[in-house]
Amino acid sequence: MQPIVRMERISKAYRGVPAVRAVDFDLQEGEIHALLGENGAGKSTLTKMLAGAVQPGGGRILLDGQEVGFATPNAALQAGIAMVFQETSLVPSMTVAQNLYLGSEKFLNRLRGTYISAQQFLQSLNFAVDPTAMVETLGAAKRQMVEIARAVHHNARVIIFDEPTASLTPEEKRHFFALLRRLKARGVAIVFISHALEEALQIADRITILRDGELVAHGPTADFDRDKIIAAMVGRTLSGALYTQRDTGSLRKPGRKVLSVQDISQGRMVRNTSFSVFEGQITGVFGLIGSGRTETFKIVAGITKRDFLRGGIVDLDGRQVRYVTPAAAVADGIVYVTEDRKTEGFFETMTVAENLFGGLLAAPQSRGMLVRMADMKALAAEWTGRLNIRAIDDTAHVVELSGGNQQKVVIGKGLVQKPRLVIFDEPTRGVDVAAIAEIHKTINDLADAGLAVVMISSYLPEVLNLSDRILVCRQGRIVEELSPIEASEEKIMYAAVH
Repeated sequence: MQPIVRMERISKAYRGVPAVRAVDFDLQEGEIHALLGENGAGKSTLTKMLAGAVQPGGGRILLDGQEVGFATPNAALQAGIAMVFQETSLVPSMTVAQNLYLGSEKFLNRLRGTYISAQQFLQSLNFAVDPTAMVETLGAAKRQMVEIARAVHHNARVIIFDEPTASLTPEEKRHFFALLRRLKARGVAIVFISHALEEALQIADRITILRDGELVAHGPTADFDRDKIIAAMVGRTLSGALYTQRDTGSLRKPGRKVLSVQDISQGRMVRNTSFSVFEGQITGVFGLIGSGRTETFKIVAGITKRDFLRGGIVDLDGRQVRYVTPAAAVADGIVYVTEDRKTEGFFETMTVAENLFGGLLAAPQSRGMLVRMADMKALAAEWTGRLNIRAIDDTAHVVELSGGNQQKVVIGKGLVQKPRLVIFDEPTRGVDVAAIAEIHKTINDLADAGLAVVMISSYLPEVLNLSDRILVCRQGRIVEELSPIEASEEKIMYAAVH
């Protein structure tokens, strides 16, 4: 069969450094084709060239056997190619329904009719999103749902999903995979980019693997397993498994109590919850979307305010605190590493060095210091080395980096402040297996150095593998504390749901 899309000898370089090198890629009607590789392997660049967001530096693209070139994503969309980007491209100041129909509006619109139509369409996809909600008020998961719904709404013949499940719960993933199968049955060709290798093995018909911008393996999914994929992605087998069963001897004992939270509340999202955090330990926090897990720790970090009356008590080192800004929390040694790196984590038009140095300037010990280029370069060199941030050089803008390296910049931006309590919110979302191992080592090293570490994660193997104690959040409360030795995925999920 003639493929719908064929990309021949496609290449792209940034500032003389190749991102994609002479890659061949094709897509058949009614297939799910997984595109895998480490961060920086060229997956997003390759698919962005197909979707018109990036112009190829060489090679050609054929659609139904005819050579095409798309100057803009809208031109690609008109030809039937849609892309759901890893970092959402929604308009924050518009509603869900307005974003859903953006670009395909009728000449005359009734707002009520638009909302009803959007509600029906979202329900048909099993996405529980309010069409009247402003996008800026949505969490990362619901924004991702809107992105997916918008691509499906355009009835594209080719849909590219770049990390579509990174923000979804297990139940939402199940609905999403059912949607993919329905699209496949309709003859839609799907490119599925994911760092969750088990998902690719479960859903894909074919797999293509890139490494350092080059095609290194491709074939039917039946020819691959997890170990073969990892070996092809990183060029070697990773030493030890990413997620292994913990034993009693590997758990860290609690040190001094750093944080004590009693009966804090914030509207409907956080309701009279209490817990403690100890130095020298990793406290894992698990909860489904809407459980209040992120909101709880945003209160601790001063990002959101708890209720003024009956809002509870937060003690830091035995001293009651009530932060109204993150700056006050940073001054007391609390760092929050956000789950939404693009919106909240870095300045995308600034360089790696400027972002890292900006984190240092936010620390209280740096107030009033003179900014010197030599100091900025030295700091950038130190932290790009410690976190293995891969960039062309320290003058590269963060927006030019892969998702995993952007995440390392966000982590470094917080750690340069020398905190006592570090809160990681989904630290490995949208990150490849090699970078996951590096980030896990950083988190473990912080706890071993005596810092108090909180890790919020929706990935149960990660929670079980890294945590010294596990807190389960449900309906705005911490409802269970478990030991990773006695806990299992089933026990944690049961506590999160029932």
